[in-house]
Amino acid sequence: MDDASLTPEPAAALSQAELDGITDQLIEKLKTVYDPEIPVDIYELGLIYKVDVSDAKDVVIDMTLTAPGCPVAGDMPDWVREAVMDIPGIKSCTVNLVFDPPWDPSLMSDEAKLELNMF
Repeated sequence: MDDASLTPEPAAALSQAELDGITDQLIEKLKTVYDPEIPVDIYELGLIYKVDVSDAKDVVIDMTLTAPGCPVAGDMPDWVREAVMDIPGIKSCTVNLVFDPPWDPSLMSDEAKLELNMF
């Protein structure tokens, strides 16, 4: 047996339709996670900075918090990971907390601003 037979086959590239479907499911799941102190989900708050989906359906998310000292800082990445892992076919989810750039209310969607009477 040669070394080449031990190397796993690379995952087939996701089609645009598959990626679009996963993206819709990711948004749906991210909208189920709320900052307990604000009645708006983390997606509409603008806390999700980046989502990468590999061809093997491994997901990496860069997100932030409304404040670095947020009392749920230790829990929220786990909530996000659990929500994403509910999507059928997703192999893994890594959630990175980042604080650059710092979050500010301008990152919120219009829907979030309406919900919080910030217009």
